[in-house]
Amino acid sequence: MGRGFSAKLAVSNIKNNRKFYLPYFLASAGIIAMFYIISFLSVSEDIRRLSDSLSVIMSVGVIVMGIFAVIFLFYINSFLMKRRKKEIGLYNILGMEKRHIGRILMIENLAVSAASIACGLASGILFSKLIHLVLTWIFGAEPPFGISFSGRAALTTLILFGVLFFLTMVVSQMSIHLAKPIELLRGGEVGEKEPKTKWILALAGAGCLGAGYYIAITTESPLSAIMLFFVAVVLVIIGTYCLFTAGSIALLKALKKNRKIYYRPANFTAISGLIYRMKQNAVGLASICILSTMVLVMVSGTVSLFAGMNDVISKVAPGDAVISIDASDEEPLDRQAVRKLAVTTAEDMGLEVESMRDYQYLFFVASREDDDLFTLTTGNYANMDQGNIFSIMTAEEYEKQTGKRLQLAKDQIAAYTRGADLPDRFTLGKTQFSVKERLADFDVVSGAEAYMMDIHYIVVADDVVLHQLYQQQLQAYEDNASSVQYQFVIDVNDKGEKSRDYALTLQDNVHNADLGGYEILMVQSRYEISELYHGLVGGFLFLGIFLGIVFTFAAALIIYYKQISEGYYDKDKFEIMQKVGMSKAEVKRTIRRQVLMVFFLPLIMAGIHILAAFKMITRLLMIFNMYNVPLFALCTAGTFLAFAVIYALVYAVTAREYYKIVG
Repeated sequence: MGRGFSAKLAVSNIKNNRKFYLPYFLASAGIIAMFYIISFLSVSEDIRRLSDSLSVIMSVGVIVMGIFAVIFLFYINSFLMKRRKKEIGLYNILGMEKRHIGRILMIENLAVSAASIACGLASGILFSKLIHLVLTWIFGAEPPFGISFSGRAALTTLILFGVLFFLTMVVSQMSIHLAKPIELLRGGEVGEKEPKTKWILALAGAGCLGAGYYIAITTESPLSAIMLFFVAVVLVIIGTYCLFTAGSIALLKALKKNRKIYYRPANFTAISGLIYRMKQNAVGLASICILSTMVLVMVSGTVSLFAGMNDVISKVAPGDAVISIDASDEEPLDRQAVRKLAVTTAEDMGLEVESMRDYQYLFFVASREDDDLFTLTTGNYANMDQGNIFSIMTAEEYEKQTGKRLQLAKDQIAAYTRGADLPDRFTLGKTQFSVKERLADFDVVSGAEAYMMDIHYIVVADDVVLHQLYQQQLQAYEDNASSVQYQFVIDVNDKGEKSRDYALTLQDNVHNADLGGYEILMVQSRYEISELYHGLVGGFLFLGIFLGIVFTFAAALIIYYKQISEGYYDKDKFEIMQKVGMSKAEVKRTIRRQVLMVFFLPLIMAGIHILAAFKMITRLLMIFNMYNVPLFALCTAGTFLAFAVIYALVYAVTAREYYKIVG
């Protein structure tokens, strides 16, 4: 066979199979464009100048996109080859040698791959400018002029996808050369044999899913959530695939045994059809479910972080400048001297102090050995997984800040907790306490949220109790012990760069001042912290939405191919059903029911996954000082509804192709 004839036949095949090749080409080009964009952002100096955190997050995105591209392209290629096997087998039966078939397939793959890479790179270069502008808008920076191009990002993209397309071509060639002609001819019918009920696999899937849910629901500590999150994810993924593969068959066979349900025309054909092909359906449906869950987790998490960013910043940095000073155990700090210095520094810079408050508190970590026992030992101090933070203030200090008087005995406290709650009676170190009052909120002391542990803000009776706790943790932790601290929270009349300059100048002035030997821990600037959080959270928001779009696109394409595959599987069978007495209306109802059962199951399962993972995700968000659980719940519900609408639209569009094929 001449090379010219092979090329013509390859082009003709692509045209005739455009229903399959066009979505594959568009998907490949789209993934290549997105990979180039994320690679470009990870190496862009403009992005690095916006935020170092953003640049690091984009680098993580490159790895995620690369892994996803490998899985996605091989998965979609398997769909194409399965659909083409019968056609290729016919070529072989008619006398065409496998090496000639292999040459035709190679030309097809090269043509589609080259077109995908060219269009993908061109689109990526073009849209990278738009994405760059979006990011500069998010960060409030000046937009860059001209279209930027990164040779490094382009080379990375070419190498990755060149290798991927080559490997998919090798896999396709091997599947053709190793298969017998009769196997190729029956390739579209593989899986028609009724699968057996694999109870062991179904039980293993239920066990994995249950274990993943258990970890997600019972994990309390943010640090534990970091370590166990990927374990839970792997268990849920394994459980999902096992349950869709084996559990679905067991369920369908149980429905088949129920005469009242099974022996109805619509149910009869729908359940029978699903049983016979569930092994092939299961992998695709499980993949759609996992992709849907990823979209929901990433988008809801990043959107809630962005929406709650101002609340987070106000917790970490409650003022334009925050001075933290280690207190002496012997002499009280001259607070008035520090206040005067803060005012004088502001006046020298042409600023005005709008408000200022100061307070004294003790801050240390204790290990929770039991529900009502918190120990202070050096060994347990290192056990961050069981660590609980105690931020302690006297009733007198609390009254100065809030105006609320608390009448407390020596063994009584008022408490506010973020995380695992305090029992009504508990032991801290060597001292027993009872909770007299549960506070609705505690906006006095800030900064403890950054330590990613359960936090207990408590108010004790007086300085004597505070001093006892200080001495206990000093004896237990020695050089690692905390000191009683003073904190000054200052707001000035400028919230821009002048407030940052004020914090920096105040830091120098406080360090140079004579404060009786006190150690100045830091002077914190809200402006700088705000910039840092905008970079970190803005980067995660962009990456979450970016990957959410990619995964949604992938799920839509898998749904499309599944609809096409199901249509060709069902066409002959429904024609037979019409010949044996079913009306066309009954056939359509059967089709609609089967398609609904198949393609909305992953969305329902994804919703269940999100509900189970909700608590663990809230713990992970605490790493970013995000404690607003109602806000996250609202964002999750909104994300699920929006995704469900998109999913329904994808179903409506792809179902039309299914109905056209079935007729």
